[in-house]
Amino acid sequence: MARDILKTLKAEHNALRELFKEMESTTDRAEKGRADLLAKIEAGLVPHAKWEEQVFYPAFKERADRDGLKTLAEALLEHASVEQTVIPHVKGAAVTTPEFAGRMKVFGEFVDHHAKEEESTMFKMAREMFSADELAQLDEDYETWKASPAASNAIAGTKLKTDLQGAAKKVSQTLSG
Repeated sequence: MARDILKTLKAEHNALRELFKEMESTTDRAEKGRADLLAKIEAGLVPHAKWEEQVFYPAFKERADRDGLKTLAEALLEHASVEQTVIPHVKGAAVTTPEFAGRMKVFGEFVDHHAKEEESTMFKMAREMFSADELAQLDEDYETWKASPAASNAIAGTKLKTDLQGAAKKVSQTLSG
């Protein structure tokens, strides 16, 4: 099978959907299972999102028409909302609570909505903007990037930020509760 970044990104979307389904089936007593699933979701989501933001979206922007730019603006805001609001709220709840389960459900819905729109709109546009060779090169570049120090730094920075925001939310809830 020929390499294709759009197929790779869609496969990662599907893997994340499966992890969210697994999370949905957990109970409040599944502390280790929920913590492990959240870590797997972050490990799959953060590199994917950071690469899109740093490489794929800028390449898309260079070739996009007005509709493409609108789609890109929506995608970027969805990424920011998940990173700055949704994930910190998830991390602000103890994994053994109904609050965590509810927040994870919203997290999964956000990711699924974003993935569906990307696949049906942005990827369709990208397929017309980029040649098969360019899509294959982007796929190779993505694989290389994921193993790079730049990727490690982007992932670590995002994780640190969302961990700190989640801890702040827990402290705030404790003080106000």
